[in-house]
Amino acid sequence: MPKNILITGGSSGIGAACAQAAVSAGHKVALAARSSEKLQALAGQLGSDSAIAINCDVTDPQQQAEMFDRAVDVLGGLDVVFANAGLGASAVGTENGDIDNFQQMIMVNNFAVTVTCKYAIPHLKKSRGNLVLIGSQAGHVALSGSVYSATKWFIRGYAKNLTNELAPHGIRVTSIDPGMVETPFFDSPQPQALRTDDIAQAFMYIVKLPVHARIAEIEINPMVGAHPA
Repeated sequence: MPKNILITGGSSGIGAACAQAAVSAGHKVALAARSSEKLQALAGQLGSDSAIAINCDVTDPQQQAEMFDRAVDVLGGLDVVFANAGLGASAVGTENGDIDNFQQMIMVNNFAVTVTCKYAIPHLKKSRGNLVLIGSQAGHVALSGSVYSATKWFIRGYAKNLTNELAPHGIRVTSIDPGMVETPFFDSPQPQALRTDDIAQAFMYIVKLPVHARIAEIEINPMVGAHPA
């Protein structure tokens, strides 16, 4: 059955790959991000019958409220919400890090995710749907002084806390925790990294699960020494 899917950080990288996979499978997507030109281009590529573009700064709760209103108004409801927007570190560790970058990471990677989840809940209660959060392998290890890693530890724990809250309402919560992925997140090519399509496959597996099954988290890592085709 076709589903209505909202993806934040949907203009490029993992979000765009998940949107393309979802539309290819017959679903409809609402794509949200700050990059208006990229959003419009991707939505146009996917087709007006299958995708809509919504400009949104996820750190602004009012813009997120309007994002949900727009998505529901056009799609008619939501079955899956993917809190995928994220921001990386500009330097390694805490001592060498930039305070403004710390604040931005926490706002995008943590605060904005809590806002997305809060606004998603009423809609997903109606559909007994899926709430998906983008985590990272950085949330499974202690990286020296890494504020970014700490924001992903938050995601991993928050997903478990949300499960306790939302399982009685039929909402299934999953964090996708990838290792390094070849995305615009990095300034240089990463030939040994995962590809965005790898994450899209994991995302679609979650979307296709029957209502009586849930996955708490998916860890997906590149094979050391293996070069993607």
